[in-house]
Amino acid sequence: MNVALASLPAEPGQENEDFAAVAPGAAVLLDGAGVAGAETGCVHGVAWFSSTLGGLLLGSITAHPARPLADCLADSIRGVRSLHEDTCDLAYRASPTSTVVAVRAGADALEYLVLGDSTLLLANREGETTAVTDRRLDEVGKRLRGPVDALPTGTPEHAAALVEYRDALTGLRNRPGGFWIAGPDPLAAEHALAGAVPLGSLASVTLLSDGATRLVDKFALADWRGLLALLGSTGPDGLVRRVREVEGGDPDGRRWPRGKVHDDATVVHWPLS
Repeated sequence: MNVALASLPAEPGQENEDFAAVAPGAAVLLDGAGVAGAETGCVHGVAWFSSTLGGLLLGSITAHPARPLADCLADSIRGVRSLHEDTCDLAYRASPTSTVVAVRAGADALEYLVLGDSTLLLANREGETTAVTDRRLDEVGKRLRGPVDALPTGTPEHAAALVEYRDALTGLRNRPGGFWIAGPDPLAAEHALAGAVPLGSLASVTLLSDGATRLVDKFALADWRGLLALLGSTGPDGLVRRVREVEGGDPDGRRWPRGKVHDDATVVHWPLS
């Protein structure tokens, strides 16, 4: 299993809330999230949540190859909950959450699961790409973030608008008509996007957090085939460096409005041919 992985926190010295890991025939990527500036109710923090959930999930999907990925995720959420429900307030509305991307290769098919706005990029042997992304968070966000995007990133006014936006977004988390993400409730796993594709048809499988997909879905400087070409020439480290270069050229978010100048960025690239 020839897998390349890169992960970089948003700022030097800052805790990375992304998590990725691989095992023979399987990989997971999680992008942890809290509410900036708000208490989480958890003494461990967002990075602990995403890494603990990711480790349990990878263990579950490899130990139980016949068990559906959604069931493995639900069990893993229960496992994390049992580790900190006695010390943390898991009913708190800003408790830690995480996106989830998981893949598992069987004899003939690649199973996948996507929950939240991280991306699974599948490339077939004909050079065609399919991006599997849960767009429900984006759709909710577009309805709410107009005041945020109208202000320069990093200004006090932008920060205040961002707090209001994130508070409104949190109120729609894991609710019908809102969006779904891994948190303290295992029922969220039932709302993940899940499927399978013939393993022999694939040339590569790539897992990306939203901090790594910005070249395509935020900056529109590449399409998915272009992103894969960059991965092929520079590897995951090169892709993350390129994202940082572009972000650094627009520090106030005037060209590309965004909540943060930089975001944690993680890539897992698994060539199959």
